[in-house]
Parts: sequence; C-alpha cells; structure tokens
Amino acid sequence: MKTVERLFTTISGTPVDPLYGPDQLEDFDPARDLGDPGQFPYTRGIHRDMYRGKLWTMRQFSGFATPEETNRRYRYLLEQGQNGLSVAFDLPTLMGYDADHMMSEGEVGKCGVSISSLEDMEILFRGIPLGDVTVSMTINSPAAVLWAMYLAVAEQQGVDWQRISGTLQNDILKEYIAQKEYIFPPRPSMRLVTDTIEFAAQHVPRFNPISISGYHIREAGSTAAQELAFTLRDGIEYVDWALDRGLQIDEFGPRLSFFFNAHNDFFEEIAKYRAARKIWAYVMRDRYGARNERSLKLRFHAQTAGCSLTWQQPYNNVVRTALQGMAAVLGGAQSLHTNSLDEAYALPSEQAVTIALRTQQILAYETGVANTPDPLGGSYFLEKMTLEMESAGNEYIERIDKFGGMIPAIELGFPQSEIAAASYRYQREIEQGERVIVGANRFQSEDQPIELLQIDHTAQYRQEEKLAGLRARRNRNDVTKTLDALSRAAEGRENLMPRILDAVRAYATLGEICDSLRDVFGTYTENTHL
Repeated sequence: MKTVERLFTTISGTPVDPLYGPDQLEDFDPARDLGDPGQFPYTRGIHRDMYRGKLWTMRQFSGFATPEETNRRYRYLLEQGQNGLSVAFDLPTLMGYDADHMMSEGEVGKCGVSISSLEDMEILFRGIPLGDVTVSMTINSPAAVLWAMYLAVAEQQGVDWQRISGTLQNDILKEYIAQKEYIFPPRPSMRLVTDTIEFAAQHVPRFNPISISGYHIREAGSTAAQELAFTLRDGIEYVDWALDRGLQIDEFGPRLSFFFNAHNDFFEEIAKYRAARKIWAYVMRDRYGARNERSLKLRFHAQTAGCSLTWQQPYNNVVRTALQGMAAVLGGAQSLHTNSLDEAYALPSEQAVTIALRTQQILAYETGVANTPDPLGGSYFLEKMTLEMESAGNEYIERIDKFGGMIPAIELGFPQSEIAAASYRYQREIEQGERVIVGANRFQSEDQPIELLQIDHTAQYRQEEKLAGLRARRNRNDVTKTLDALSRAAEGRENLMPRILDAVRAYATLGEICDSLRDVFGTYTENTHL
C-alpha cells in the first residue's frame, strides 16, 4: 500500500521536520544565541526571575458606548482582579471626529468608548486613581490629543506626571500598513509621534509614548515572520525620527514598547517573541550604540488573536484563547489581554470578559507556568524555530532598509502586498480544507445561541447632548485662541504637545483639534505602486 508523505507546516507555512535534534542546531551557540534570562540578547526573557519576581500585567482591552458605561466596566474589572486598564475607543474617536459629526452617524460607541472632549475623559476615569493604575490607550492618528486629555485628568486628580505610567499605542506606521485608520499623511503623522516621544522623555518619564504594534499586521493576514519584521522595522523608523529630532538613544529607548499577536501555532508564536527580543537587542546595541540596558530590552504586550475567533461554536474560543495566552506567557510577555468567547459576534459581555480574565488568572496561579523563566528553552525544536524566525525577520528588515526606510516602502506598497499574499494563501488553505478550523470547516455542529452585549443606540444621542452642553458652557474665546495657536505652531517645527494641552484644557473638542491639524497637514489617501 502506497503511503503519501504529508507536508507539515506552521500556520505561516514554514515546513516542520519530522524530528529535531542536535543536527538541526549545528551552528547554535548557547552562549551567543541563548544566554540566561535577563542577560543579553534576552532571548530567554528580559528579567532574570521573570514571573517568579512579578507576574505579567493582566490588562483586558475594554470600552463601549458612553464614558459612564465604560467607567462602570472598568470598576468591575478592577474588582475582579484585573491590575491594568486598556481603553478601546470607538471608530469616530479613532478617526478624529466628534460624536455629533455627520461621519460619526451610527458608529458612536459601537466598537469602543466615545471620547470627544476632556469632559468625556474626566468621566471615563472618575473614581479611578491614575497614580495607582497603569492605563493603556489604543489610539493612533489622534493619539497626541487623547494623551493630552489623559494628562489633563491626571492634573485634575493632583497626580504628578512623574508618577503616572501606562502606554499610548500611537503607532501610525502600522495604520498605513494594515489597519488603515489614519488621518494625516505619513510625514506629519510621524512628526506628531515624535512630539509625544520627546514630550514623554522630558515630562512623563514613566509613560510609554508608543506601543509599536504587530498585532494589527497579523490580524490583516501576515505570517509570524512578517509580523515580527515589519513591527521591528517600524520601531527602527521611530528611533531614526527621534534621533533626527536631537534626542539621545538612551533618553527615550527605555520607554519604547511593543505589542504582538498571540496566534494559534503554539511553538511558532513562542519562537517569534524570543526572536523579537534578540533582534531588537542587537539593533539597539549595534545599530544605535545604546548603552542603557533598559534600551536593549524589548518589552511587549500580547493579545490573543481576534482573527482566530469563530462565530461557529463560540465556546471553542475559550480553548483557543487559553492556549494562545499560554504561548504569550511562555514567550515572556510583560502584559496580556485574553479575548472573550463572543468577540466574533460583538463587544464582550460582562460574563464573557470575566471568563477571559479568569483564563489569565488560571494560567498565572494554577498551571505552574510562572515557576521558572523560559521553561521551553533548550528545546531543539523551539531553538531551531527561533533561529529561523530571527533569520527571516532580519532578511525583511534588510529589504526595507534598501527601500530607504519604512515610509518609502509603505508608499510603494511593499509590506501591504506581502501581507495580502500571505492572507490569501492562509484563507485558501482554510477554504480548501487544508488547514482545519474546528467547528468552522470541520467537526461542524448546530450552533447554540449565546447572550450578547447590545450597545444602546441612544449612546449617540447622549453624547451629542453632552457635547451641546459643553459648547454652551465653555469659554469660546479660550477655545478659539488655543486652536489658532495650535494651527500656527503646526505650520512651524515646534513640539505640538504643549499647544494641544492648552486646547484640551480649554475644552476644545477632539474634532476641533484634529480639524485644525487637518487644515495644515491635509489628509491621506493610499496610492501604492507595487
């Protein structure tokens, strides 16, 4: 009887050999390629004790409807043992529109919380001490404006900016590559990012002004190696702009952070995180001459893969999320979001988000995964995959260098076309049954209904009423004065954060501030050439 040899690959298409042993690691030098946890090149983790010393931050991404409703969810999550907040904003906020703008119709509060003014931000964090809780904000094109609102709330609470900590996503390059939520052209957008990096280094030293994000690149369909490479090359681009501004590498390097996806292929994901730390350590030391050890250490947040969730048999998503979360922890994540079982349908319900949080708590306290750093280190299979991931990542970085950097590569459509090809291959494998998705293309059964979170359509009306009241109460002369000053500054070269803060404190709205910048910077339409 003739046997057919099946080709085994990772989810990204990398071939997997039948067995791994010393022969696959002939060029492997444990001292050079592995080292110990907490030692260069940090392949095994950035801290000597890793989770023995401190568990990862459990930071559930959350936001919906109005600031009042999201504030209640935050309080609930903190009561349930979550130890960090992560703000999800709705689409109008992400695009720099107020809730009462015509472009916001039907989208207010649907995929996150609606924030149009400092008043909304005050409500969002009412009763939550910003000096004691770390906060991550997933906002990009208008990131400087939302961060200014956050800093103003900290001021009102009497919290010194030297004390507050958290992370601003603020990664505009991945928007052009993958997520497409941009407002301004790339170069003025990079100016705004650099403004926040400089301002943080000078005034808010414990805050991460950027989270360089591969998550959305992976959600768009990239391979693990593409996610790794494009993310790290974006990081190189941000470093170059900050250095051109006149900052010193060790002045801002320790506050750069990263954000990766945790997908289904367990070992490939762990290898990706380990390779990312190694590549970044060498980049910061050899390419930029960083001397502060904290500049060399890649710190990252992970979120389980939203694109892996299925609406068919949604309870299967609990298992997927647990395994993806385990991969992130074994890969050395500093913080983690675990997706809820119902997110293929809607924003997570309170019950579903509680299960997702309990998943992290079970990983932390019941599995033993935190007992020793990098417990899979030395595995022939994992070390070979880590070396392959490192090689593939460096090859992509070199190719982008030859374009002249990430912005020319984006303008030519290089990363976009690479991701599109990978996404097409993966989807074709699913549709042809070559890649099994349990409950979706194999082992199907009748689906059972689940309770979903319904976003009240009146959220838009409530936000519009609030905005009307704000505009009637505020000092219009102060608003006009600060917006005019921002426009003039945008035409020059000064750091815009102080001007944005002045406008925010005068209760200029998000849309008004972004419109002032639109008038100077213009807007962007993608026009790739590859």
